Amino acid sequence: MTFPILGSKTITDRVFCSWIRCKRKAWLDLNQNSKERIWSAHRALQLDHQHKSLSEFLSEKPRRGLSALQEGAAEVIGMRLKGITPLGLDIEAHPPLLKKIKGKSNWGDFLYVPVAIKQGQRLTRENRLSLALWGYLLEQFQKVQVQYGLVISTGKNGLEVQKIAFTKKIKAELFEALKKFQKDLSKEDQPGLTSDRKKCTLCSWKNYCDQKAAQEGDLSEVNGIGAKRKNILQEIGIQNLNELASTSEDYLRSKLSAYGTNHENIASQLIRQAKVQRDLSPEKLTPNMVLPELISAKGVLIYDIESDPDARHEFLHGFIFIKRKENGEWSVKDSEYQPILNLNKKSESLAWKKIKNKLNSFSDFPILHYGETELLSISQLGKNQGENVEEVKKIISNFIDIHSRLKEGWLLPVHSYSLKVVAKWLNFNWNQKDANGAQALLWWRQSQKLKAGGEAAKKLKSILRYNHDDCIATWKIAEWIINNN
Repeated sequence: MTFPILGSKTITDRVFCSWIRCKRKAWLDLNQNSKERIWSAHRALQLDHQHKSLSEFLSEKPRRGLSALQEGAAEVIGMRLKGITPLGLDIEAHPPLLKKIKGKSNWGDFLYVPVAIKQGQRLTRENRLSLALWGYLLEQFQKVQVQYGLVISTGKNGLEVQKIAFTKKIKAELFEALKKFQKDLSKEDQPGLTSDRKKCTLCSWKNYCDQKAAQEGDLSEVNGIGAKRKNILQEIGIQNLNELASTSEDYLRSKLSAYGTNHENIASQLIRQAKVQRDLSPEKLTPNMVLPELISAKGVLIYDIESDPDARHEFLHGFIFIKRKENGEWSVKDSEYQPILNLNKKSESLAWKKIKNKLNSFSDFPILHYGETELLSISQLGKNQGENVEEVKKIISNFIDIHSRLKEGWLLPVHSYSLKVVAKWLNFNWNQKDANGAQALLWWRQSQKLKAGGEAAKKLKSILRYNHDDCIATWKIAEWIINNN
């Protein structure tokens, strides 16, 4: 069988994994100009996680290549497995590790099984099928059936190792997926945008697809519409943002009632959000003031945390105090950034004392943060340090979640109410172009591998600058709310 669109392109397990996540991504990986891709810190973090997991799993220094297999090395990296799919398409794979076990193969009295590395707690379809593909190609390579593979991951509870049997069911799932994969990649036209665009945050084609979504008015651009709700709206005949904005509330409610009250009850909000985005005009949802606490406040403390979620380590607590002048203006230019670094998780008790003192010293002022992270973190930190429950409640009593207040009080012409998107709508720019939470986490992990000073200090400086900008962005949003009260 021939695949004229694929031509001489090399089809790899990486493209197959891309296809499992998103058909469009796989097609773009093969056919689109690579200059339109963007670098993502998420990919670097993924590689860092793989390195950590492998380091903990390996029993000795791994060897590389075919000669290592032939000589029976315990663990082998750098192998390229080539084979043919059930439909006759050449494919090659690069498993991160092959592990020697007892058995018989064309190498001798031993054989190899593939090892996959899992991100997060859940075993994904991508994990299962990529592992099964490596097993399938390894069978062709070492001339013996591979009955299982291993999935490893370093997480909060240390190294986890899971054995995945290559049953008839998983092999059938793999072969069916490979058939669909080859069919999709043989098409001349780009696949449409994925329904679940939450995962696009991690993708190198994000900007490219964002532009297409905005041009087409894709329903996924409307805040509050995920994959399931997009499919429902398309089923009832609403195909894009403009059509949704022009739909009557009674009509939409009646159509959505067949899908459950949770969809029916949100009809008005969806239409209003679509209109706001179409008309590029914010809409206030309440006649009340959204931030009444700031009317007479003499100042505010802005609070933002940077953390490593895998290690459960909040390594930076950033604060900026902004005074209010006698004329009512806010002296942002004169504000001082006051970071508290917690470089070692073991010194958390010392960090807690500093943070508690800081918050208590501003007990007469509103403490602004964006999202629930800061509130939850302080509550958990106090609990971990055996702090009195009432004392913690007192500390957080003047916390104000700007994200929550914004969503309760306003509809904005944005596809997301994240800090980055809303601040960008307000023309705020971070000093470090394209910096985000993933990049800050990458800087942190890189700094931990370096000696104090030099490059490590530069990484920490970049994190501090980013956190400072996050604090100012939070204030810019709060300021907009105040000015539009």
